[in-house]
Amino acid sequence: MMHHETNGLLAAPGAEAPLGHHYEVDGRRLLLHQSGTGGPSVVILPGAGFTGLDYLNLHERVSAFTSCVLYDRAGTGWSDRVALPRTAAEVVTELRGLLRAAGVPAPYVLVGHSLGGAYIHRFAQMFPEDVAGLLWLEGFHAAWNDHMPEELHLEAQSDLPELDEDMLAGMRDWVEGMYARWPDGIRELLIEERLRPDWVRVGARERSSMIELATELRTHAHAGLPDVPLIACSGTGLDPGQDVFLSEELIGRLNGGKQAMDRALADSVPRGEYRVLDGASHSTVHIDRTDDVVRAIHDLVERADR
Repeated sequence: MMHHETNGLLAAPGAEAPLGHHYEVDGRRLLLHQSGTGGPSVVILPGAGFTGLDYLNLHERVSAFTSCVLYDRAGTGWSDRVALPRTAAEVVTELRGLLRAAGVPAPYVLVGHSLGGAYIHRFAQMFPEDVAGLLWLEGFHAAWNDHMPEELHLEAQSDLPELDEDMLAGMRDWVEGMYARWPDGIRELLIEERLRPDWVRVGARERSSMIELATELRTHAHAGLPDVPLIACSGTGLDPGQDVFLSEELIGRLNGGKQAMDRALADSVPRGEYRVLDGASHSTVHIDRTDDVVRAIHDLVERADR
């Protein structure tokens, strides 16, 4: 497959993706990077404001024992522009087409970080035969409001201020720490991209439809989740910036709500398991507790029906 020039929404003008190839799906070029052999293949669905390369640390470890896929949704990273936000059905239909175009055979172990949790849920509703396992990694749930204090209901999220350029500049040390172990070239690229206001705006656009996403998932809840191994992981750490917007007491209730929500999800299916990742923050759970996340993925691969 020819590697085209890139013109993604987040990537700086003229920048080329350091890894992966573009595949055309419904007239759009989407970036996908695959390594490893065997199956079931692991597919990582990024959170809002993240791209596939943010999970390169997981990819390198997972591809040692099975095929692993990183990708950028349309409108993000090094994939073509698209109006945001989109429905979960649009996102997962696009992903399924991309995996087929790239020759990645089903079924898949789907890893959903943050907003990616909504998308793995909708994928499982729409294409259950293509799912071998599910990992919610601090992942979004339709039942968010059922477990959160009213101040943190989805309807209240729009009242939280966005990070401005001064606040982004103040986060440079934290961002540099995030990518400290990424390869040269990729590390510097991701640091600069993440500190650009455009990056933040794209993440905000994707997150702006969380109420609609929850409704979409609940509307199709009759489809249920397929009978596959499922692990739900929640962290207990503090994300930088949370203490700017939230009180210490409210942060504690937020973490408690996430733990109850993830436990309820795991308990709702025959082969569900709940795991606490102590000290891991929401944004960097896959970096703070890499070994544990890789272990969870490995367990799902091993437990998957062959």
